[in-house]
Amino acid sequence: MADFVWLVIALPLAGAVFLHFFGKYVKEPLSGWMASAAIGGAFVLAAIAAVPFIQGGGEPVTISLWEWMPAIGANFELLWDPLAALMALIVTGVGTLIHVFAIGYMHGDERFHRFFTNLNLFAASMLTLVLAGNYAMLFLGWELVGLCSYLLIGFWYTRTTASAAAKKAFIVNRIGDFGFMIGLMLVFTVFGTLSFAGIFERAGQELTSGMATAIGLLFLVGATGKSAQIPLYVWLPDAMEGPTPVSALIHAATMVTAGVYVIARSAPIYEFTPVASTVVASVGALTAIWAASIALAQRDIKKVLAYSTISQLGFMFLAIGARAYVAGVFHLMTHAFFKALLFLGAGSVIHAMSDEQDMHRMGGLMRKMPLTATTMAIGALALAGIPPLAGFWSKDEILAADFARGGWFYVLWIIGLVTALLTAFYIARLWVLVFYGEPRWQEDAHPHESPRVMTLPLIALAFLSVVGGLVNTPFRLGLEHFLEPSFEGVHIQEAPTDWLTLGILAALSILAAVVGVGAGVLAYRRPPERWRRFEESFEPLWGTWELAYGVDDLYGRTLVLPGRRLAEAAAFSVDAKGVDGAVNGVGRLVRGAGDWARPLQTGFVRNYGVLFLAGALVVVVWLVASG
Repeated sequence: MADFVWLVIALPLAGAVFLHFFGKYVKEPLSGWMASAAIGGAFVLAAIAAVPFIQGGGEPVTISLWEWMPAIGANFELLWDPLAALMALIVTGVGTLIHVFAIGYMHGDERFHRFFTNLNLFAASMLTLVLAGNYAMLFLGWELVGLCSYLLIGFWYTRTTASAAAKKAFIVNRIGDFGFMIGLMLVFTVFGTLSFAGIFERAGQELTSGMATAIGLLFLVGATGKSAQIPLYVWLPDAMEGPTPVSALIHAATMVTAGVYVIARSAPIYEFTPVASTVVASVGALTAIWAASIALAQRDIKKVLAYSTISQLGFMFLAIGARAYVAGVFHLMTHAFFKALLFLGAGSVIHAMSDEQDMHRMGGLMRKMPLTATTMAIGALALAGIPPLAGFWSKDEILAADFARGGWFYVLWIIGLVTALLTAFYIARLWVLVFYGEPRWQEDAHPHESPRVMTLPLIALAFLSVVGGLVNTPFRLGLEHFLEPSFEGVHIQEAPTDWLTLGILAALSILAAVVGVGAGVLAYRRPPERWRRFEESFEPLWGTWELAYGVDDLYGRTLVLPGRRLAEAAAFSVDAKGVDGAVNGVGRLVRGAGDWARPLQTGFVRNYGVLFLAGALVVVVWLVASG
């Protein structure tokens, strides 16, 4: 049944190729529907191929397509196992809904077909990454999603901020990619191959603890770039300059989940390095609370969700660093549902408000946009961790697994619990500022509910945000059994087994969520002058959060500015004076030699005859003189 899995990549790739060459001849809505059909077809095929795993049977299979670099175990081959199947279903399923939403959102854009070309290519690139059967092919998809993010973040390239954000995302990710490449070089040095099978089967025999730690930390460097963790998270908030469907696709189904997937896929390597695993979890916990605190004070609706994504990715790193791989992947799945819902809901609001993104200029939109408000409320409660919505189950499983790990992980559990409280507060703040109270928009604004092509995906994602967590509740361990073949031989940290401890941990988590939501509603359901005073009472901390701790300015002063000055100095001294000077010197020498020799080429036969005779005489004299 898995023989046709290559079509899961081929369909969106074919859609991208077709629209690239012929999209301009296709009228506006049709090109969007064609792109949606391509990725929707990929979802259907992935679902069919995953049936044996869903039924509890089926074995992982490697599908070889063609030879590429067989000497290093790097052929074009696909690994179809439960982890790859789950990731493929998330990318194609959520991606299809985002594609459909984008048909309405991008209506009237003069480069409509080009947008869907890039969107299909983005999906195909992510599918290449998650279905790869070796690290070389995975790295190919890894770089392709970086390219696609550049194309889509900077899609409205006439905006200076958009083109700058695209370059920033591309450059910051190259920093992480450099670490990832060195890690792959070490892997090849140890195993002589980049094939998953060749590496994971021999990891116990050939991998020392020190080398495993080095590889694990270098993989983490790459993951911090793609998955926007400290210190390489700064590109993701700026990526909001792209169209909102792009933001949804990056944050929910592609790009940022790549780092989480790579570490989960590399679990057999992290099995031999508790140091690297602990660093992964610590980076995740620190990122989670750092980004959540920044989200508290943002005014841009998309910036709140961007920092929320960074924070939630931190939860996923907290899980996989604690070796709770199933919990981390579970949260990746549920997060895809409610974060895509929140981003598309934000897109619906922005579309209705004529591109307004400042929440201080919204308010009272529930009367104008009841469907968007209701679905976003579901997404907000799921993100906050209110039971029985999807986010509650996955977030609680992460916190419980960290608590069960003990030691240093008790500290990380406390950080996670505080982050859950902050998360509930800032998402309640967002919803109340946008949908509750009296309108604060300008007189020329005429908000209205979005068209059906945009609201239907919201309804579907809201449904998934409600029921999605039930696939791995304590009462039915479906996802854990589903993923068993992908983590065979790997120790997986589980939650505490006694119900009393589980009940206490769940009660604390629910309390944090309820208190956070309640505090957010109480603080912002009041008139604007009162909630503004509330924010001012936290100064200067609130301003620090609003400026994101000034990290961008710090990077600008300590890294970007010195780098620019070094480049300018090198351009003057090395390029202009050195390279250009040497080239110009050689040019002057050649020009002088040409000027000297030019009189020899007169064009008159008599001159050439005289020179020929003189030469002959010289030869005769030389022969006579030499005897």
